[in-house]
Amino acid sequence: MIIKPKVRGFICTNAHPVGCEASVAEQIDYVRQQGELGDGPKNVLIIGSSTGYGLASRITAAFGYGANTLGVCFEKAPTERKTGTAGWYNTAAFHRFANEQGLYADTINGDAFSNELKAETIERIKAHMGKVDLVIYSLASPRRTEPGSGITYKSTLKPVGQAYTTKTYDTDKDKVHDITLEPASDEEIRDTIKVMGGEDWELWLDALADAGVLAQGCKTTAYTYIGKALTWPIYGQATIGKAKEDLDRAAAAIIGKHADLLVEAHVSSLKALVTQASSAIPVMPLYISLIYKVMKEEGTHEGCIEQIKGLFSQCLYGTTPTLDEANRFRMDGKETNDETQAKIKALWDQVTQENFHQLSDYSGYHHEFLKLFGFDIDGVDYDADVDPQVSW
Repeated sequence: MIIKPKVRGFICTNAHPVGCEASVAEQIDYVRQQGELGDGPKNVLIIGSSTGYGLASRITAAFGYGANTLGVCFEKAPTERKTGTAGWYNTAAFHRFANEQGLYADTINGDAFSNELKAETIERIKAHMGKVDLVIYSLASPRRTEPGSGITYKSTLKPVGQAYTTKTYDTDKDKVHDITLEPASDEEIRDTIKVMGGEDWELWLDALADAGVLAQGCKTTAYTYIGKALTWPIYGQATIGKAKEDLDRAAAAIIGKHADLLVEAHVSSLKALVTQASSAIPVMPLYISLIYKVMKEEGTHEGCIEQIKGLFSQCLYGTTPTLDEANRFRMDGKETNDETQAKIKALWDQVTQENFHQLSDYSGYHHEFLKLFGFDIDGVDYDADVDPQVSW
């Protein structure tokens, strides 16, 4: 099969197995080049392990610290006629590279919100790892079926309190235009918190602790994005922001409930990057295109793997982690500092349809978007006939 990208809206509907493998290998090489990282995790559970920050966490744990890893994800397998999802191919590549290094690597594919998958995960931990000393929570899903009640909740990307009009960039039409988002109802806010808040993270830690598979002093973190003024109306002071606030509540609850195990729980605020999740959020393609321009000029741009390697070495396993007033790890300072934000704001105020490609780094944004799905990667022959059926 000759595989070329099929982009529809903010998603690519196919993926390239060789390109995904090359992307995973590139991240592994980066971690290896950092040298000895010191003491770190031994047995790691990554909930949301197949793409973006979750995948980078798995790579850092395994190839930076030699950790055994168990991943949880929800991906589609390939068929003769259809490619698998990028996360499927990423996971297959990770397994191969980890096995070559003699590292334990297993992955459970299914609904991470369900009680059944939690139970299966616990059995795998008991059988192959004993106990876990690090739990990464990196799920990004538009909906969640609540265990017990069976109710399916859907998240909403809307401001809270009042309508909001701002600039955005339509990647389909290559067009900068204004967009008005109507405020969310109370029900939409509650539903978004149910999907994207801290309840499931808390349920995971409860289940692991009750089963006796959390190591003494286990660390856990959930990933978030906080941003600054330009993104607050759609991200911070919005339905997503309300859900992310619930992560802070969950972190405190986890610490309190599992004090006997000395569990350390933190929310980690990371920088804005092109991910499958951020591509779907209004404003973010325009904002990210501008921050890429500014941060590359400053020499401060980082991708997923650079951010996560820094999170591990500076915060999770560092002696002087950067914490904010809410006890969150902060890895977003190179983006959110006042000087950088002022440069981004100046470009934001100037940007129009006519000058967008001159003022932004949309080419960099688009490259990173395609790379998520294994495309536009140096050294990969995209005219070659490849077998889409790759197994784990």
